[in-house]
Amino acid sequence: MTTTDAMIARRGEANAGRTQFLRDVLHGLSRSRKEIPCKYLYDEAGSRLFDEICTLDEYYLTRTEVAILRVHGPAMAAALGDDCELIEFGSGSGLKTRLLLEQLREPRAYVPIDISREPLERSALDLAARFPGLRVYPVHADFTGPFSVPETGAPRARRVVYFPGSTIGNFSPDAALNLLRTIVRHVGAGGGLLIGIDLDKEEAIVRPAYNDRRGVTAAFNLNILARINSELDADFDLDAFDHRADYLREMERVEMHLVSRQAQVVHLAGREFEFVEGETIRTECSYKYSLEHFNRLTRRAGFTLNQQWLDSHGYFSVQHLVVDHGKQHG
Repeated sequence: MTTTDAMIARRGEANAGRTQFLRDVLHGLSRSRKEIPCKYLYDEAGSRLFDEICTLDEYYLTRTEVAILRVHGPAMAAALGDDCELIEFGSGSGLKTRLLLEQLREPRAYVPIDISREPLERSALDLAARFPGLRVYPVHADFTGPFSVPETGAPRARRVVYFPGSTIGNFSPDAALNLLRTIVRHVGAGGGLLIGIDLDKEEAIVRPAYNDRRGVTAAFNLNILARINSELDADFDLDAFDHRADYLREMERVEMHLVSRQAQVVHLAGREFEFVEGETIRTECSYKYSLEHFNRLTRRAGFTLNQQWLDSHGYFSVQHLVVDHGKQHG
């Protein structure tokens, strides 16, 4: 492909992405309970803000998962085996990936998949430089939709999806089940999944993680409105919305909202969307599973639990799951 061809392909890809973004936002704002899919939080600015969130004192998730990886990385690598093909959903900054790759024995290839092109390409280049013998095949795609995993050589290596960060918690249980079944189809019989899940715990631990004192999470949440203004020509007034996150423990989830501070009208694509004072746009759900609940969910998808590792407080779990033979078609 020539440089011109590549530019045309990217332009077409960008136009298709904008069309889907607009469609999803219009649909979400038209609902009786307004919402925007959380995947749109992660443009380049949103990805930078999320990386900052991961360093905050209140945000226990990243440091807890990293601590588990540092202690149990060798056991995880042994479970994944030699010559595996590591496929990462939502590669992000790549810190946890580096820790895992340092432990893997001669992995066949690393295939990061991410919806945000710039962070994906930066992370792929960084990892290729850090691990010069590793073949890296970045895939710019929304892993919740159709995508293809590149072939990395014959015979096909054992495929393992790496899904850290408790990102599975951003999906409703039904949507999580569908995604897990998609993973089963991608990895096939004998394939695996190494996944991080945030566990149910006291509100005093969970709530501050989504309501930090410095307001980084608030900026991350409000950035989705800035993105809609910039990319879709809307006229959201960011100063007219507040960030709010609630832990609905009886529903096993945190809900993140943008709250209208006043009655107002927002314009987008020739349409008007009215807000009353106090009305919200839900931008994210983050489910906090019990081990029992998550085990039931993964078994329904076609996985068997092979090994699991927890931190000393029981805040977080990293699990290695394998596809049951005969269930690779979900």
